[in-house]
Amino acid sequence: MSKQELEVMDQDATCCPGLAAAPLDDERATELARVFKAMGDPVRLRLLSMIASREGGEVCVCEMTPAFDLSQPTISHHLKLLRQAGLIDCERRGTWVYYWAVPGALDTLAGFLTTKQTDLAARRTTGATRQTAGPTAQTAGATP
Repeated sequence: MSKQELEVMDQDATCCPGLAAAPLDDERATELARVFKAMGDPVRLRLLSMIASREGGEVCVCEMTPAFDLSQPTISHHLKLLRQAGLIDCERRGTWVYYWAVPGALDTLAGFLTTKQTDLAARRTTGATRQTAGPTAQTAGATP
């Protein structure tokens, strides 16, 4: 694995707590930022979508290139960045390269972004109480 490649971890709560579970340490934040940065480009997001949604699970680069108004080397560069982020993998077969989504990679990211509804509801209630109390307290204090 190159220094730029990321290891996608299993979707296990002990290894990959969600965003709302605890603050991220520097190393985990850096790893996740690289993955999200790879998905932050519209071309790469479209490529990932084309690959992940493909019936049969894999797609040839020769089928993806015509969907874009970009050169083949540019498409290959975008695919390389997605591969380094651990989102896709590939295999050369003759002249063509076939790509597929890494099993569980997108599920791991989805799990990381998912919050428990009860925690979210509790935070909203607490936030609403604070917001309501603030203006009421100021209004009450301003009245002679």
